This record gives sequence, C-alpha cells and structure tokens, in this order.
Amino acid sequence: MNSENTSESVGCCRRRLLRGAAAVGIAGAGAAVLSACGGSSAASSQKGPVTLGPTSDVPVGGGKVYRTEQVVVTQPSAGTFKAFSAVCTHAGCVVDGVSNGVISCPCHGSQFKTTDGSVAQGPAQTALPSIPVTVQNGKLVATLS
Repeated sequence: MNSENTSESVGCCRRRLLRGAAAVGIAGAGAAVLSACGGSSAASSQKGPVTLGPTSDVPVGGGKVYRTEQVVVTQPSAGTFKAFSAVCTHAGCVVDGVSNGVISCPCHGSQFKTTDGSVAQGPAQTALPSIPVTVQNGKLVATLS
C-alpha cells in the first residue's frame, strides 16, 4: 500500500468519524470513533457457554481469533488452551492474529502474550481479560459473561 492510499484511508476514516459523531451526539461519539475506524466498542452480546469450534482449529504455539464471539484462543503447549477477550485494552479494536507467541492488534500495534494475555508491547497498558475455556467432546467452549 502506498502512502497516498494510506492518507486517503485516514481521511475517509476521519470523515466517517465526524459524520458519525454529529449523528449520534457527544454521548455516542466514542462508539462512532470505533465504528468508523473498524474497531468494536461493545463486547459480544452472547452470554454463558458458547461453542467456538474444534480444538484442531487452534495450532500448538499459536491461536485463533473468533471475531463474532470476540474471543481469542491460544494453545501455548499441546493440550493447554487459554482464552482472552479479543478486544484490545488500548482503543477497543478487535485483535486480528496470533503468531510468534503474541496476539496482535492491527490498530496501534499492541501485542499480548499468548500464555497469559499480558502486554508484550504497547501502547496497551492492560492485559487482555481471561475468559474461561474448556474442551468438551473435542470442541472449545468459552464461558462469556
């Protein structure tokens, strides 16, 4: 991507932000900011146990982001699964990938450790919240609250 396209994308995001803020007023401006720029201001509306998918979807040493449920599941060692909120604690964007032992946020470059969700690289200063996850009949089940 060249800098001209990046500049256009930022300008477009700003325009959507301003239009959204004007439409929803000051109280809703925070949601408009995140919505306009591709982030998410609210956690998944699902509550209770949610089946995410088969354990085979999560590679050993890696992880998988379940965008709809806003959960990221990692498998730091064979058979050990960890789940965290997929909403970055810096600006509310949804993380987009897991590699090299970190969960990455595309918005500002924050990274979180796959083992415990703690911050590996800022600007985020707070760990990703843990989510209880179990394996039932070969499937990952997260308990959302």
